[in-house]
Amino acid sequence: MKITFLGTGTSQGVPIIACDCIVCTSLNEKDKRYRSSILIEANDHAFVIDTGPDFRSQMLRNKSKRLDAVIFTHEHKDHIAGFDDIRAFNYIQGTAIDVYATSHVQAAIRREFPYIFDEFKYPGIPQITLHTIDPTRPFQIKGSTFMPIQLLHYKLPVLGYRVGDFVYITDANYINEVEKEKIKGAKILVLNALRKEQHISHFTLDQAIALSKELAVEQTYFTHISHQLGLHHQIEQDLPINMQLAYDELVLTL
Repeated sequence: MKITFLGTGTSQGVPIIACDCIVCTSLNEKDKRYRSSILIEANDHAFVIDTGPDFRSQMLRNKSKRLDAVIFTHEHKDHIAGFDDIRAFNYIQGTAIDVYATSHVQAAIRREFPYIFDEFKYPGIPQITLHTIDPTRPFQIKGSTFMPIQLLHYKLPVLGYRVGDFVYITDANYINEVEKEKIKGAKILVLNALRKEQHISHFTLDQAIALSKELAVEQTYFTHISHQLGLHHQIEQDLPINMQLAYDELVLTL
């Protein structure tokens, strides 16, 4: 299994429009972050978790030629706004794209992209096959098993996913004890760490570090990073040896 970080930034990305802070003006490519998303390639298939506003640019940068499924964590705009651009893969592959989402995320997709679901299908619109995720049950996509992990993003229910020994969690600030058990034993954990200061709906860096230690995973990568966290190379120096900041285009192999 190959995992590519398509984006590791928060809802505004990094740099932020009109911001002149040291992070937003940094020349280090690791300080430039598209909105958070990953590409998983396994069993000769390709799956994307979340299609944010940068989805088109991410696919072009990655030179992606195939997409078999989209899996959503939740319905916020920075995770669904680029959904329309899957239609390029409809054209190339000649098939509908499988889309996996909970019922409340599906309601948001129907609201944001109503033309996809119109009875009269306008030529060239995205072609999808919707699959409803039961947050309490694993599901299969093309030979890969996805285990949902139920989280809270303030009061909004969101999902993380475990695929084999890999766990992906973004946009969360609470995980109950039952769901933590689904993470334990993983080799790689990706976890959101927005900034150092307290936030109403995201783990801080210290909270994410503490959770990683509690779960005792082999390696942790932090994502959904704000410009408020600081410069990539400076933050990296202070992290525990088995923890790192993720960055755009980072590739992991299991």
